[in-house]
Amino acid sequence: MIEHLNLFLFVMTVVYVVLVLYMRYGWTKLSYFVPLKAEPKTKVSVIIAARNEQENISKTLDCIVKQDYPSELIEIIVVDDHSTDQTAAIVRTYENRGVSLLQLNEGDKLNSYKKLAIDRAINCSSGDVIVTTDADCRMGESWLSTIMLFMEQQHKSMVSSPVSYHEEKSYFERLQTLEFLYLIGLGAAGIGNGNPTTCNGANLAYRKSLFFEMGGFKGIDELASGDDELLLHKVAASNPKQIGFCKSREAVVYTDAKENLPAFISQRRRWASKSTKYKDKKVVVLGICIWLFNLAYVLSLLLCCFYPQDGLGLLGISILLKFLIELFFLYPIVTFINRKELLFHLPLLTIVHSLYLVYIGLMGNIGKYDWKGRSVK
Repeated sequence: MIEHLNLFLFVMTVVYVVLVLYMRYGWTKLSYFVPLKAEPKTKVSVIIAARNEQENISKTLDCIVKQDYPSELIEIIVVDDHSTDQTAAIVRTYENRGVSLLQLNEGDKLNSYKKLAIDRAINCSSGDVIVTTDADCRMGESWLSTIMLFMEQQHKSMVSSPVSYHEEKSYFERLQTLEFLYLIGLGAAGIGNGNPTTCNGANLAYRKSLFFEMGGFKGIDELASGDDELLLHKVAASNPKQIGFCKSREAVVYTDAKENLPAFISQRRRWASKSTKYKDKKVVVLGICIWLFNLAYVLSLLLCCFYPQDGLGLLGISILLKFLIELFFLYPIVTFINRKELLFHLPLLTIVHSLYLVYIGLMGNIGKYDWKGRSVK
């Protein structure tokens, strides 16, 4: 059994190294976007689905109403998802600054309120392009113009853009930031390689006509999550070349890491739950390979606690290779985001990342999880 486990670890380590090298290649294929001087011409509808965000929504709206994009070409729609706090009242104070409020009144009969909120806003929107973000985000004044110029000048129908945590208050949050940049890098690299795998709805743009052409969220609307990634997969199945990644610091959206472990685990379970709807075999194989590598890694860690003489050497080599290849992959990403100091946390993340990933891979597809005070699946 020990020999079989060692062989399993060896094979999966090689597979993981090759996969990460391939993803590193995908990141390097993405050129840093420097827009040509031009006036934006496209009407944009910025959509925010918000639930109990009274602590954050005003900061997000302040950033959006200050965009350097022509005001006559911006429409801002906030959909209040049954908030029990002052979210709706705060949004109403922005009505004279071009912000519209929609309110859901569906009761407790759905599983995917966020998709309903976005769908309803899109059907009420007047923009040719939909840009989604979250109610706890911050962005620079050139955020929207950068994304739209990229879409227009690169002739893309869907654009994924960078998201990063910032203003961390603890070591745990800094670990999350580094791990989150790994995920954002994987999504960008997939687009660079012509095989889109993931994106983040906090910074996603697509033509409204494309949304309707794809049938909106039909077929993925029963899951609470997936308004971003599963929609990306629908578009990629049709024509992956129409998807782009806006590799520009001006296009970055900033949000906050989770304050504690239960909130972090719940968020990651929500993200992992989307995997049950993956239809692209390449995406499924990629996810399974990464999970199997981490499973082999964790099993070998446990085995070495009892039989250190039988696998410690191979495990040590695997840990070293994992650290080096992730360092190789992350270095240009943290450089791009101006957060190279985060790499000091990589040795610890190299180990703990595998522990939680194996757990999340299982629990994300079992049972329900809590999201915004609701038990969903």
